[in-house]
Amino acid sequence: MKWIAAVLFAALLVLLPSVAGDFYVNLASQILIAAIFALSLNLLVGFGGMTSLGHASFLGVAAYISALLTSRYGFAHGPAAIVSIAGTTAMAAVFGVIALRASGLGFLMITLALSQVLWGLTYRMSNVTNGDNGIAGLTRPMPFGLSLDSAASFYWFALAVASVSFLMMTTFVSSAFGSSLKGVRDQPRRMAALGFNPWMIRWITFIYAGFWGGVSGLLYVYYNKYIHPTSLSTTSSAEALLGVIAGGSGTLSGPAVGAALVLLLKNYASAYVERWNMLLGLVFLFIVLVMPTGIVPGLSKLLNLRRGSR
Repeated sequence: MKWIAAVLFAALLVLLPSVAGDFYVNLASQILIAAIFALSLNLLVGFGGMTSLGHASFLGVAAYISALLTSRYGFAHGPAAIVSIAGTTAMAAVFGVIALRASGLGFLMITLALSQVLWGLTYRMSNVTNGDNGIAGLTRPMPFGLSLDSAASFYWFALAVASVSFLMMTTFVSSAFGSSLKGVRDQPRRMAALGFNPWMIRWITFIYAGFWGGVSGLLYVYYNKYIHPTSLSTTSSAEALLGVIAGGSGTLSGPAVGAALVLLLKNYASAYVERWNMLLGLVFLFIVLVMPTGIVPGLSKLLNLRRGSR
């Protein structure tokens, strides 16, 4: 039954541009980008027990590097993408060394502080980043000569990248390394006594999460053709964290569901409610009270209870 549902869902995703208008196709593209970003954060929060409020740094830095290289220095999209992902991954390695000097609340505060530094620099270094005006007039890549300017073509491109990222992150957490990561999350002292290196396991996970955060940043700048310092803000990190917690941290599909919920509320509620953040807070409060483990684990539990009562 699960396989049938999965095949039907995959068919719906592939055929979406054939049955929906450009508005909904573009909305789906944004959800795919947000899902990759939330899944990368979930590697830290859900599987590593490392709650971060600075994950938007990786999205924003990758987007800025790509934007600067293509618009100012004449790089083609391919080399610019490689340099931006490599640069973001290297930054994640450095940030990981700094942030992992603490755990719990200290880790959260260090990631928040690092992201605030970058966010401030994007405003202050206006000769490089164009400050509050952002960088506009960007273009999308043309993989294999195919234009991504239409809503449908970009959606399929984003769907392909999202599918690969989901597969890679699923493989990561399902591997022996993923099991050791969950062991370090739950019993770090016992894992250390067994000969594992908790710090190294967390650091590698931090770098891997930063890599996928950078990939989502590339898609983000390709989609918007524009980048602004708000992409590195605490609000961006908090929205992703909200999506992870609401959907179900530590699950594979939960963060994607949560990211979709946050994005839909942001797009629809903001059109009718001026203080849409207040509505988002109420929805989050409802989820925490009714389904404390998140939407996906909560619904799964309800289905199991219903089957057991038959």
